[in-house]
Amino acid sequence: MPFPRPWASERGTLWALDLDDPAPASLPAPPAPTGVTFAEVSSEDAAALARAMGAADPQTVRERLATGRRCFVAYVTGAVAAYGWVSLGSERIGELERTMRMHPGEAYIWDCATLPAFRGRGLYTALLRHIVATLRGEGLRRLWIGASLDNTPSIRGFRAAGFRPAVRLVYLRLLGLRYNRLTGDATAPPSLVAEAREVLRAGREGELSVAMVNGRKLGMARQADAEEQ
Repeated sequence: MPFPRPWASERGTLWALDLDDPAPASLPAPPAPTGVTFAEVSSEDAAALARAMGAADPQTVRERLATGRRCFVAYVTGAVAAYGWVSLGSERIGELERTMRMHPGEAYIWDCATLPAFRGRGLYTALLRHIVATLRGEGLRRLWIGASLDNTPSIRGFRAAGFRPAVRLVYLRLLGLRYNRLTGDATAPPSLVAEAREVLRAGREGELSVAMVNGRKLGMARQADAEEQ
């Protein structure tokens, strides 16, 4: 499959929440947003969600739902104020140009947003907590969520909802040459770092790559060797 553009660059973090662990005692209970209700989206709600997502056609939402993806929404006076998608099994991460492959009992939370008119009210954290409670009640054991390193509002929401950092990842691509570096967070246990590495690893990262500058070959290295724990 050809790349959509000749280069790509992303610096991100992946966070995890083990649902069979008790909530940290130090985690303060957030104030309950007033006038907010939470619900899981059905195909009948696709048009309203598509408008909130800025999509002209609700078919994209319907296709996601038809393939088993789920979406949870925070409503304020009946209007979509925040939303977040959830996938089990696998999900494509466009920024990292790879597919995240979860183990049974795991889910990935992605494509989350709070609409501009509703920001600053704690809705994102509240929605994440609702998703966590729902999936814990369904028997899932772990949730993953990620963001760019410079996306501080999302990272604050992760922490407030009980997630903990697992790994940092730097991904660079120029044409067909890829560089991927994965570094475990200092607070994450080695077992969590190893599982994060496994779910994020792309299938071709062990192949040899050739670096070329001004027509000169600089060297060859296995891309997997660029990963560090």
